[in-house]
Amino acid sequence: MNRSFSSFVSRVFAMLAIAAGTALSGCSSSAPLFLSDGRPTTLVQCPAGSDSCAQQATVSCGGAFDVVRRSTNSGTLSLIYACRAK
Repeated sequence: MNRSFSSFVSRVFAMLAIAAGTALSGCSSSAPLFLSDGRPTTLVQCPAGSDSCAQQATVSCGGAFDVVRRSTNSGTLSLIYACRAK
C-alpha cells in the first residue's frame, strides 16, 4: 500500500513540474520589456474600434509613440507601444 501511494505522489509531482514548465515557457512568447534600442514597451487594452488605446499611449508618451504590436481578440484591442525619443 505504501509503495503505490509513493508512486502516485511521484506521478503527481512529475505532472506538476511539466505543467509549471509549460506555463513558464509561455512567458517567452510575450512582448519584450525593452526594444533593441532600449526603449521600454507598454501594453494597453481597450474595446476594439475605439481610439482609447491610442489616446492612452499619446498621453503616456506626452506625444508621439511607435506601435510595436497590435492585435484584436474577442472584441478587445491589445496595443503594445514604445514612446518616441524627445
